[in-house]
Amino acid sequence: MGSYDEADSGSIGVINDYEDSQPATPPMEEPKVVGAAAAQAPIISSYNDKIRPLLDVIDRLRLLMVMKEGIQLPTIVVVGDQSSGKSSVLESLAGVNLPRSQGICTRVPLIIRLQNHARQGLELYLEYNGKTVPVEEPQIATAINIATDEVAGPGKSISDIPLTLVVRKDGVPDLTMVDLPGITRVPVHGQPDNIYEQIRDIIMQYITPKESIILNVLSATVDFSTCESIRMSQQVDKNGERTLAVVTKVDRAPEGLVDKVTADDVNIGLGYVCVRNRIGDESYEEARKEEARLFETNAHLSRIDKSIVGVHVLAQKLVRIQANAIAKCLPEIVKNISAKLDANVSELEKMPKALTSIADATQAMMRIIQAAKESLKKLLWRGEFDEYPEDNTKHGTARFVEMLNRFSDELHNCEESNLSKDFLTEEIKGLEDARGIELPNFLPCEAVLRILRRKVERISYLPIKLSEKYWDYIDDVVMSVLTRHSEMYYHLKVSAKGAAHNLVQKLREQSINRVKEIVEMEKLTGYTCNPDYMMEWNKLMKQQDHFINQISGTNMRPLPCSVDLQGLGEIQIEHLRKHSDVSILQQAFDLKMRMVAYWKVFKELMGPDGHGIKMMLVESPAIVAKREKLKNSIKVLKESKDSVAKIMDRIVAYDACLV
Repeated sequence: MGSYDEADSGSIGVINDYEDSQPATPPMEEPKVVGAAAAQAPIISSYNDKIRPLLDVIDRLRLLMVMKEGIQLPTIVVVGDQSSGKSSVLESLAGVNLPRSQGICTRVPLIIRLQNHARQGLELYLEYNGKTVPVEEPQIATAINIATDEVAGPGKSISDIPLTLVVRKDGVPDLTMVDLPGITRVPVHGQPDNIYEQIRDIIMQYITPKESIILNVLSATVDFSTCESIRMSQQVDKNGERTLAVVTKVDRAPEGLVDKVTADDVNIGLGYVCVRNRIGDESYEEARKEEARLFETNAHLSRIDKSIVGVHVLAQKLVRIQANAIAKCLPEIVKNISAKLDANVSELEKMPKALTSIADATQAMMRIIQAAKESLKKLLWRGEFDEYPEDNTKHGTARFVEMLNRFSDELHNCEESNLSKDFLTEEIKGLEDARGIELPNFLPCEAVLRILRRKVERISYLPIKLSEKYWDYIDDVVMSVLTRHSEMYYHLKVSAKGAAHNLVQKLREQSINRVKEIVEMEKLTGYTCNPDYMMEWNKLMKQQDHFINQISGTNMRPLPCSVDLQGLGEIQIEHLRKHSDVSILQQAFDLKMRMVAYWKVFKELMGPDGHGIKMMLVESPAIVAKREKLKNSIKVLKESKDSVAKIMDRIVAYDACLV
């Protein structure tokens, strides 16, 4: 942001450079008040007539609290170290008494709005906490202290909630300034230990925006470079392009002051103004006369250029800098307000209609339920993820396939799928346990069922675990979708999520119970109508004689340790030679091949990647044909409708011509 006002290289006098870059703004001439005549001239001039409309606009925006909308306004921010004379400078500009005390007397941001009033008399009022309080001049300091206690609490703590003091008086400059708490590093009794950090944060909040003009109040009695207020302002305005310095207490340290303000070791881009504030019970008129006399007669102070001394010069300079800042920032302010308004209107239009009746609430609830239902269909059924393009966790159909694939892997890799381990051991034991009076070559049904039950029992946890994972995932997706669609209605969101969760849990329980029931049914009997079972069993049984011969080792030396069976791989057989009864080995082999064939059919139902279950979802050829027929019919009918419409338009046009 460029300088609002720049110092002349020869005398630190102030010139106005803004008008050169903004021809639309008429030049504003500064009245010249020099020497003792300044004591008799009013602080304000006709210059204010041109400024007042601009300042009224900004004050109106400030009253509307537009800054809370992120719109920054040109603001003169008054900062200074504790006891630097800030309040005295503001008193001199406003012509009213402000609170004074030892230590911090400004505990909250005080917005001082000065308005030149042609009528006789003084109007004062305070604005804070949403109320406006008229104030009499003798009680202004007391009223500010009372308001400060109400805003910041009694004692010496500070607050960032501002007060506004409106001063309407004939002869005051049209200015709006923000007086901030004086900077102190050492807490006094009643102040928090982090008082410096609190004050620093408030000051930085106000001086950081590039629209702010920093009025840095410096005491002539100190080295400017050591002032904390200078250090803070340099953090946000390194070149001093929007910083103006006011030097107070010049009567206490006049020696060398002219060198301090001309050397400008601390980069004050808008220049210096030296003032002498009111002392004791002096009236403001007496104080101005004494100020003029001091700068005329003091051997040291009289050397300072008259264009940078006196409260009247400070007032004129602030008025001009403020006017230039407003003129410069106003187009951007208008642009930002329009952009913010458009954004808010657009956001408001996207919000659901406010509910004013039971009928409205019912309609809103039905819309939300319908929208959530459609979203769930997309995610969990149709595989459409346009509502959550980046959130893969909501891509339901894809996650279902992942869960099926993991289930298939677990099933194929479980111990029961290892058909060669301890080959025939379990079958032989089952046959021996089921021995009784029976026909030869008939497998005992009890042996078959016993082995089948054990195998099913060992894998029964897998489908139950899959079902639990499915429903846990569905519950998460349903809760997320309902939250998204009912975010604007908190109570509806809570109720809907509670009801949906209860419903999902109920269905979850039913589904898991159904899976458990299916598992238990598998334990009742071994049955399948799948023709692949008999084909597979017959193929496996063709290897029985070869297998038995390998075990008996007839005419074989040395005896083989293993045998290679098609569909099973290499099988260890040494442990089977201890069974001398060939018939039981034959029955065990038959029983094993039945289980292998049955197990293979079951696994093929799943497929290597859950393909079997997905195949169960494939529509019948008749349904597919019907759907395609309907699609083609609809396409033809739509094209026909369009063609007829075009012809009808031409017929109507032709009839019109005949008429």
